[in-house]
Amino acid sequence: MSQSRLSTAIEDGALVLPAGKVAVMRPAADYDVSALARDDVMISQGYFPDFASWDNAGYFVTAIAEPAEVAIIVVPRAKTLARAMIAQACTWAKIVIVDGQRTDGVDSLFKECRKRLGDLPSIPKGHGRIFWFDACDKFEDWTVPPPQMGAHGYYTTAGVFSDGAVDAGSALLAQALPEKLPARMADLGAGWGYLAEPVLSRKGVQSLDLIEAETLSLQCARLNVTDPRATFHWADATQIQPKPAYEGVVMNPPFHTGRAAEPHIGRAFIAAASRVLASHGKLWMVANRHLPYEQTLRDHFRNVEEIAGNGAFKVFHATRPTR
Repeated sequence: MSQSRLSTAIEDGALVLPAGKVAVMRPAADYDVSALARDDVMISQGYFPDFASWDNAGYFVTAIAEPAEVAIIVVPRAKTLARAMIAQACTWAKIVIVDGQRTDGVDSLFKECRKRLGDLPSIPKGHGRIFWFDACDKFEDWTVPPPQMGAHGYYTTAGVFSDGAVDAGSALLAQALPEKLPARMADLGAGWGYLAEPVLSRKGVQSLDLIEAETLSLQCARLNVTDPRATFHWADATQIQPKPAYEGVVMNPPFHTGRAAEPHIGRAFIAAASRVLASHGKLWMVANRHLPYEQTLRDHFRNVEEIAGNGAFKVFHATRPTR
């Protein structure tokens, strides 16, 4: 197994860390922290499956980063969020380390930081790069404010899915919902809460659970959805165990964690929907047209039909979940 960029930088002596705590910001569950003293590591992760993995491994983990002598920013896909993490780290750390893949934009961040700070030590390796610098006040303009209401009328923030506009797939699903819905509803992967209003406006709905793995999105959902029938859950939608079971589920499942499409995520959502629904439960789901979910739906529901669609998306209604 090849050595990680962080381990290479530390063990080769290129990167010397001061004594004290190390805040590792948004690392995936498989990020290598073996070169760090375990008792010094403080993980911050707002994505629940990775949060749970670090917690289960016995690390100190929080949803929001806490001050430390060293900050390691594991570059997320959203560039604005990555910049905000650098700006935040500079307010309390002594050394800021940035580590990420080229596909997530680490080289672009490296160039931007060099423009402000001059030459920086770095190690390109494994289709990515790690670089570091002493914390400074050169990145204050990268700070992101709390969730703001956009032109679409909803609160969003950097790092959430579809932060600048309503997702076209979710809008199509909202239009396809019937006039009446079951009493006990859930939105799996609720994001910043767009589907809540269309669901809660339908006849018959008594409760709606918004289940979302990304804490940034859930923070926005709490601002966007004020109906007292709504309840918010920071959780992995594929692992929940509701009691009693839901009577209806809506969902626009994510289909990637990196750049490439990963249909297995949507398949896991379909399996979860079947599991959390009562025997008489119903599913309404939207997906990108090119994603092959039909067989998975038929494997988990006795009745499946496409009720709406266009060139980009398809909306399914599925009933009679199998166990």
